[in-house]
Amino acid sequence: MRSFETFKRKMLKNPEFKREYDALEFEFMIINELLAARTRAKLTQAQLARRMGTSQSAVAQLESGRSPSMASLRKYAAATGSKVEIKLAPAHRKRRAAR
Repeated sequence: MRSFETFKRKMLKNPEFKREYDALEFEFMIINELLAARTRAKLTQAQLARRMGTSQSAVAQLESGRSPSMASLRKYAAATGSKVEIKLAPAHRKRRAAR
């Protein structure tokens, strides 16, 4: 059986798949940050939900990539002992091929 990373590398060779995958980069980044914060805090979704004053299913939705509100991000951060930081960085430009 192939690992997920092997499968992903193969799929990313397909230009259409890569375009769609890249379009989700922001959502993947948010999911990774949320999961990392909860892991650092050593909390289950249910424990985090209690700290946030919400349900476990609401935490699961946040961690599944649904566009979270700023208020939800602040609550999540506070409940995990984290803080929200937002940064806008210059977009990477494609380099021109050498002539």
